Amino acid sequence: MINFLNISYLQSGNEKQKKAYQVLTDNKILEKLAPYQPILVGTIPINIDIENSDLDIICDVQDKVTFTEILTNYFQSEKGFKITKNSTFKSIKANFFIDDFEFEIFGQAIPTIKQNAYRHMLIEYQLLLEKGEIFRQEIIALKKQGYKTEPAFAKLLEIEGNAYEELLKVAI
Repeated sequence: MINFLNISYLQSGNEKQKKAYQVLTDNKILEKLAPYQPILVGTIPINIDIENSDLDIICDVQDKVTFTEILTNYFQSEKGFKITKNSTFKSIKANFFIDDFEFEIFGQAIPTIKQNAYRHMLIEYQLLLEKGEIFRQEIIALKKQGYKTEPAFAKLLEIEGNAYEELLKVAI
């Protein structure tokens, strides 16, 4: 099992994972976000990314004002920098580009290991290990057709209902 709490696994991954590791470490992204227990999540860590997949980083944010100031201080000069708030998830999100990667930094007042994005990734990773390479390629094909990750898994697993909620019920 990969320890997704430490990005060193990216160094021995595919080319995109190796490049992601370089961009993250060269720009000290996780170091800058360290007070917020950042975790890289999403499709790149589990090798189901497509061409336009971004680097998703989740953070445990109790003070949104300070977090917004820190994001602005560190990343405002990056291409496409913007911050948005989501009242439904009580979250803050920053988007920007560094090199060939789009970044999405998501902050919510929930410990990162309990956030749905991390939980989804662990479940998806386990399913990929169990179901094998053909299944992984089918997920990627669905993503290239426009499916988001969780709905792609739900479709292949024939899971009914809200893919985001139902996937969390899959035992790992």
